[in-house]
Amino acid sequence: MRNVIPSTTALRTFVAAARHLTFTGAADELFLTQSAVSKQIRTLEESLGVTLFVRVNRGLVLTQLGRIYLDEVRPLLTQLAIASGKLSTLSTAPSSLTLRILAILGDRWLLPRFSRFAQNHPDVDVQFTSLLSRDRAQETEADGAFQFGEGAWPGCISDYLFGRRMVLVASPALLERTPFTSLDAIKHFPLFKHFETPYAWDEFCSEHGVALPQQTHFIRYEFYSTMLKAATAGMGMALVPIVYAQEELHRGELVNPLQLGCTSRYGYYFVLPERRQNDPALAVFRSWLLQEAQETRSALAGPGIAHDAVFIDTY
Repeated sequence: MRNVIPSTTALRTFVAAARHLTFTGAADELFLTQSAVSKQIRTLEESLGVTLFVRVNRGLVLTQLGRIYLDEVRPLLTQLAIASGKLSTLSTAPSSLTLRILAILGDRWLLPRFSRFAQNHPDVDVQFTSLLSRDRAQETEADGAFQFGEGAWPGCISDYLFGRRMVLVASPALLERTPFTSLDAIKHFPLFKHFETPYAWDEFCSEHGVALPQQTHFIRYEFYSTMLKAATAGMGMALVPIVYAQEELHRGELVNPLQLGCTSRYGYYFVLPERRQNDPALAVFRSWLLQEAQETRSALAGPGIAHDAVFIDTY
């Protein structure tokens, strides 16, 4: 069997001739001369090695093979036209990204900054979503995602943003009721645990060379936003990523007693599939995001707690 791939011009001419059953009608539709249509059909028949039309006095009649070929070719030309139109539309439409975001990261960090990206890159349409249905099953794949963890996701590229630098916080009212003059006094306070960082207090104790009593009163929370509200209300002490406690610390609703904190092995990352790393819109957003994260880490660097960037290099 010969591998024959006719030109699209020949195929469009064949379909037009089959529709009108005259070379004149096909020529008028395609803005060609009658002789040009006749030449295209003759060349097509020669390349296929079959007769597609029978010439009669009043025009053309499709042969049986011609009718079979028409049924095969016509939908292919339609699909080709649709694909070409879609590509043309995509080339002129704004680039679109769908990103999975964690609520507190969006509320406390990303969205207050995002207007700068939107103003500088109006051609990139970014949609934020949790991509979770009510049964917590992921419904569609995101172009990128903000994730919390140790930094390794199979088949993905992950960029560290922040979150490893944890800070001890408590309300001034709580510290007035129960003085905190030394690290040993921590055993007198209820301590908050986040479900996603169950080992944060172990990391804190290891870094400071202390041990918590077995009867330590832990209160568990699913969201840092809830934990921060509980700490502000004087319900106990919390270990939280310093990036999320800035508002309360600046307002004086929380303080960092004895400037204590620790460096966790967990943090927040921007994660994208390896196959998407060369996507132009994603590359633009990623470059902006990493610059913002670097500025955040630099701004939060301070004495007493290891700087995020140093920890990245040595971990």
